[in-house]
Amino acid sequence: MNAVTRLGGFALGLAAVFGAAYGIGRVADPAAESRHDGGAAHASDPTEQGGHDGAAGLPGGLLVSDRGYTLEPVAAPAGEFAFRVTGPDGQPVTRYDVAHDKRMHLIVARRDLSGFRHVHPDLAPDGTWRVDTPLAGPGQWRAFADFTPTGGEPLTLGVDVTVPGALTERPLPAPATSTTVDGYTVTLAGEPQPGRTSPLTLTISRDGQPITDLEPYLGAYGHLVALRRGDLAYLHVHPEGAPGDGRTQPGPDVTFFAEVPSVGSYRLYLDFRHGGRVHTAEFTVVAGTPTAGAPTTGAEPTPSGSAPADHGTPGHGHN
Repeated sequence: MNAVTRLGGFALGLAAVFGAAYGIGRVADPAAESRHDGGAAHASDPTEQGGHDGAAGLPGGLLVSDRGYTLEPVAAPAGEFAFRVTGPDGQPVTRYDVAHDKRMHLIVARRDLSGFRHVHPDLAPDGTWRVDTPLAGPGQWRAFADFTPTGGEPLTLGVDVTVPGALTERPLPAPATSTTVDGYTVTLAGEPQPGRTSPLTLTISRDGQPITDLEPYLGAYGHLVALRRGDLAYLHVHPEGAPGDGRTQPGPDVTFFAEVPSVGSYRLYLDFRHGGRVHTAEFTVVAGTPTAGAPTTGAEPTPSGSAPADHGTPGHGHN
């Protein structure tokens, strides 16, 4: 059911709201998080696992602070998104390892799993990351910083960002094994299984012809992010093989080995480069068998005081 809503300032239950406006949005810790020793945060189920696991084995992206590192949005001009990561000493981190060709991967999506963007900010000497805002219109967004501090472990931290304005609530697209984007058809083979590694093969074609000349993107022929419906737990998966390894073909198939942490609905975002552009194909998948009576698609209950956003235009605008 569609409903037009006005999204402005909000309170997220237990969430701590940063008091100032940052660029075009305001940022808050997610409602699912609560504080624990050292200022980090955790969600309600410490048994769940996922990529770039956080404290207590949580999936990545659920925490704004973990292992002494904290994601801190900073004031920025309109049209720009800026943040920094502070380290265990409380100072901004200025040294990062290169992972998948970049020192920082910033991924954003609305809480209804639309509006996905994957961008790469620039680092200033003072430890501030800046990028043209990837927040494409009103809504409640989740921003994920995926990085490896030099001398530390890979981390994914996340914060909620609200962009005020009119929006339309829409349900999650139904599960499907084929989608189209920018004239390409992408098909999905395989099903994610909670708690164990499962192969997912995505096959890319255009005008009925298989694409056999994919171009490397971030050190691979494909890049896959999965977000869990509801809390937006984050999984960052890379494919089998690598360009130039003598055995990995540049399409049409790109195979990933993914492990999802729980039963539920997930949105998959496949980035691939062809013809000098990055394209993003999106899928909804269901892992395992949901509890009887629980929906597998449609609007997910949102944190107290929040509202889901409209879908916007998915899959474009990489840098």
